[in-house]
Amino acid sequence: MTSILTCTFKNLPSTSKWALRFSVRSLSCSAQLQTAQATQTKTKKTLAKPNIKNIVVVDGVRIPFLLSGTSGLLQRTNVPKEVIDYLIFGTVIQEVKTSNVAREAALGAGFSDKTPAHTVTMACISSNQAMTTGVGLIASGQCDVVVAGGVELMSDVPIRHSRKMRKMMLDLNKAKTMGQRLSLISKFRLNFLAPELPAVAEFSTSETMGHSADRLAAAFAVSRTEQDEYALRSHSLAKKAQDEGLLSDIVPFKVPGKDTVTQDNGIRPSSLEQMAKLKPAFIKPYGTVTAANSSFLTDGASAMLIMAEEKALAMGYKPKAYLRDFVYVSQDPKDQLLLGPTYATPKVLEKAGLTMNDIDAFEFHEAFSGQILANFKAMDSDWFAQNCMGRKTKVGKPPLEKFNTWGGSLSLGHPFGATGCRLVITAANRLRRDGGQYGLVAACAAGGQGHAMIVEAYPK
Repeated sequence: MTSILTCTFKNLPSTSKWALRFSVRSLSCSAQLQTAQATQTKTKKTLAKPNIKNIVVVDGVRIPFLLSGTSGLLQRTNVPKEVIDYLIFGTVIQEVKTSNVAREAALGAGFSDKTPAHTVTMACISSNQAMTTGVGLIASGQCDVVVAGGVELMSDVPIRHSRKMRKMMLDLNKAKTMGQRLSLISKFRLNFLAPELPAVAEFSTSETMGHSADRLAAAFAVSRTEQDEYALRSHSLAKKAQDEGLLSDIVPFKVPGKDTVTQDNGIRPSSLEQMAKLKPAFIKPYGTVTAANSSFLTDGASAMLIMAEEKALAMGYKPKAYLRDFVYVSQDPKDQLLLGPTYATPKVLEKAGLTMNDIDAFEFHEAFSGQILANFKAMDSDWFAQNCMGRKTKVGKPPLEKFNTWGGSLSLGHPFGATGCRLVITAANRLRRDGGQYGLVAACAAGGQGHAMIVEAYPK
């Protein structure tokens, strides 16, 4: 992850029950601030709030997202460090030796040992939490410049000994005499050596996320064909964006002992005929979730440079976007595990005083095709809004022409701790390219949690 920190700075702009209902601070920059506010899109209001700091994304980058087991993530370089007040990174499957991976990465990348750093974990919205924690530090006046991001290395996850083996090893370490050691060893059995493999499963329900996605798709009558069609859309749009050079947040890096990696390697458009041949991955033999319509295990890292607007302008930077209102939500982790976007979207829109029609770019995390399509149905249901959310009316589903138009997690990949930053910087880049003003980022996460944020384009 040290390389992603380096790239963040090298690539900165130069100073310049419900289921049954469904059937199928610088004075010198004050003038710039006034100009920025005056040149917002005339047809829409800005979301700036009186007496509250504007917080901006100066830039964001990511290492190419890679299929787990294909390449690693390590490169140590020196980076400018004196302007950074704090670093926050998200990760999910933590290595015990680097439990505070943000601090270790910062030191490895050459940051001053006087620069604090901490690591957060919130399942698939870990880097979202890193970002919003940074927003809070800046808004409260504690910091002016924060690096936020996330990292996941699924190719080398920690694998534990069994509980019985761990206990024996700890007891052996405490044994004081040879007799005590021999007594403990005599209790050893071969099955003690069976490892405990990590699983993408809920602790509270013991259900894998894929199994939950399959049940959710069935509850909302999302067919296998619909799921495959959506997955094909994601891969096709990602391939188009890749070929057209739109994925400009990617920075190449040299893997020690291997070639330089320059692009995501999980984008693989197929055909509906080929996808239909795959067997169900979780609920067999009648499930509809397969390897083709699920996000894949991914290695990757992302980072964003977040600043108070006045600080960014004083340093000569041209921000990409404002980070505006955001919310976190939680639901039942058994039957509503993956419905975070449905619950978070109307809340963040209300908080910002916007409607779905105001949003120019939607960027939702695609854990599974069935999850996305089930959320669409829930968002477009008055019954669900009234009976499950306590709302009077539905929020409505996002129009596909504005939704994940450069691909999503199904095709680009999903490093658990890094996806949130990718969503935000993609939304910012889409707004800049297409001339839109507001983006809405949303994601579900293990534990039945979710997040949504409004991103506002910085005036050109």
